[in-house]
Amino acid sequence: MRARAYDTARAGWGFAAPGLVTLAIVMGIPLVYALAISLSSMTMLRPQLRLVGLDSFAAVMSEPLFWHSVLLTLRYSAMTVIGEFAIGLAVALMLRQVVAMRGVYFALLTLPMAMSPVAVALIWRMLLQPNLGIVNQVLTGIGLPAVDWLGRSDLALTTVAWIDIWQQTSFVVLLLSAGLAALPKEPYEAAEVDGAGPFQQFWYITLPLLRPVATIAIIIQLINEFRTYDLVYVLTKGGPGVSTELLSYFAYRRAFQGLAVNEGNAAAFILLLIVLSITVVFFYLLERRRA
Repeated sequence: MRARAYDTARAGWGFAAPGLVTLAIVMGIPLVYALAISLSSMTMLRPQLRLVGLDSFAAVMSEPLFWHSVLLTLRYSAMTVIGEFAIGLAVALMLRQVVAMRGVYFALLTLPMAMSPVAVALIWRMLLQPNLGIVNQVLTGIGLPAVDWLGRSDLALTTVAWIDIWQQTSFVVLLLSAGLAALPKEPYEAAEVDGAGPFQQFWYITLPLLRPVATIAIIIQLINEFRTYDLVYVLTKGGPGVSTELLSYFAYRRAFQGLAVNEGNAAAFILLLIVLSITVVFFYLLERRRA
């Protein structure tokens, strides 16, 4: 028995080896090089790779602007993931009841997801233009004042978040729709016999059975939101002021505008550690619930 298990494990590693080697080359080498840069004194003005330890991490973490970017990223990610999941779940539940033209609806839903984030940002930047944008034209046409959606520090982050939700919700809809389609019918039939209403079936059957798929959707979207860069770059460039300077944009600005590539890489690795920590916590909670 042990010999058979050993042969099975060896065969599995043999099949997985090409993919693992490819991942090690494509991802591992750049990651190790970026880590070496973050542990060095390299800048654009001094491109020598001289290791100095954790000095770059200490320099980055000693800045109030860094912690502002961390808190801003957490807030942005919470807004977008909660919005995408709530809207995505509602749409997926509605599409579950649709029989005719379901394929058309799914095709329309995939359009925002298929668009480049840069293209999405450019489109919405034109729509939200303070003077000539269609959104403000509609508002003024019905007697409401025009709004500087991207130029006000109290509105810019929320505006970027809603644009992100507009684009990414379709991905959550597709994942949750696949999860809903795979749910067994027997618990619902038994619940109807027992007199359970639609809300009770949703709360006690749908949500618990959908939890694994929902957790995967939340984790994927959290990773996507934490590394949001292109929307911020095109829409606001971190402004007005630093009201939309997420951690990914802070790392870019420190590396290429501040010319300190070591500190920029250090900020990027801190972002990576935050994402990994949140992912581990979510998987731990999921496995704990299963146990």
